[in-house]
Amino acid sequence: MLPLLLGAAAALGLALPASADAHGIVGKADLPIPVWLFSWTAAIVLVVSFVALSTLWRTPQLQAERRRRVLRLPKLPDALAGAIGVGLFALVVYSGFDGAQVANANFSVTFVYVIFWVGLPVLSAIFGDVFKAFSPWRATARACEGVLGLLRGASAQESARRPLLSYPQALGQWPALAGILGFAWLELVYVNRDDPSTLAALALGYFAVMLAGMLLFGVEQWSGSADGFGVYFGLLARISPLVRDEQGRVCVRRPLSGLPRLELRAGTVTLICALIGTTTFDGFSNGGIWRKNEPHLQSLFADLGFSQTPALELAYSLGLLLCIGLIVAVYRVGILGVRSVSGRYDAGELTRAFAHTLVPIAFAYVLAHYFSLLLWQGQAIGYLASDPLGDGSNLLGTAGYEIDYHVISYAAIWYVQVAALIAGHVGGLALAHDRALVMYDEPEEAVRSQYWMLAVMVAFTSFGLWLLSDVGT
Repeated sequence: MLPLLLGAAAALGLALPASADAHGIVGKADLPIPVWLFSWTAAIVLVVSFVALSTLWRTPQLQAERRRRVLRLPKLPDALAGAIGVGLFALVVYSGFDGAQVANANFSVTFVYVIFWVGLPVLSAIFGDVFKAFSPWRATARACEGVLGLLRGASAQESARRPLLSYPQALGQWPALAGILGFAWLELVYVNRDDPSTLAALALGYFAVMLAGMLLFGVEQWSGSADGFGVYFGLLARISPLVRDEQGRVCVRRPLSGLPRLELRAGTVTLICALIGTTTFDGFSNGGIWRKNEPHLQSLFADLGFSQTPALELAYSLGLLLCIGLIVAVYRVGILGVRSVSGRYDAGELTRAFAHTLVPIAFAYVLAHYFSLLLWQGQAIGYLASDPLGDGSNLLGTAGYEIDYHVISYAAIWYVQVAALIAGHVGGLALAHDRALVMYDEPEEAVRSQYWMLAVMVAFTSFGLWLLSDVGT
């Protein structure tokens, strides 16, 4: 019964009228074929992929990484990357405080919202955990550890092994989730999100908290638990075919094979769902359904005594939480369906066992939703790097550069977006099938358990395409 309900939800997503200018989408896409055809094609691809997986993929293929060494990087590039990260962070703060307080003319706004928030996830999924090397707070904490080690007469490595405090394991990755939700709230809800000085102040505050946490609890422990950006980019880096081992060697592995070994801690599953939910709300909040109903929600908070701006932010905050809740609910329904196949595992075990399958979907939503923003607004960093303060400087000789909006057509953008959604969901389906083969004795039983995950993937794909087309006019 539940698979039918999920399938009906997916069909409803396909049938809903299209409308919406999602954030980062400039203008409407003049599609060569109707949107509904794109959606049905995506659903068919997922079903065909499921049939192929169930008939041809009979043994686990992704549970082991099977690394093959490519090259070894010396220590100097790590120190250099850290110095570059600190330098860029300093430029963001400096330009934010001292530059023109105009979003499009200030280096900090484009760098934070486009290069950092959108570009780094793409780089992470392709090249691995690049942020780990460039993180300014991580590099600064490492340097501080080295200085403290010298003062104590110990090496930096010995200092790192002896943190002052032990991280509370019960906290898990809930602090990282709080960081991601905080940034999503800043980007999608806060009225003054584009104010450069506000961004600079918040960046300094986050830097201070991360540095203090790393010095108190240890760089690795804090980075993997409480640094929202470090955890997020690290998750996406597990998609990459490239990985660095403990000796600094760059290795090649099968794409996606880094995900099955993901360590699940308190808050991890909710964090992954939140990554999908925040992107979902970004698209939905630019659509017709939200635009028609948001004023009523704002009026509700206004009637409770809030002024106009807080009422608006509360309305958007509620919408953001509801979208995250929707993603959690869809995944939960899928897990309950998997559990109905066999009583061997309880819902909690299954929730943790298949959580990593959502990571490719999270990346697919980001790439599909922000592709045009990265492609077009990302070009602005060329002239902003020459004039970071917006005062007419031309430090690099590129201040005269302009954004070329004709570098790609609207139709090509749509093809990339659809391809990203389909590839991400097929990747999630492959991971789920591979994990099921490990958990269930009989391949047929594993296949039956994945009917539910197929319904979840079709629902996510259909909903993602609906958001990128024309939400509810």
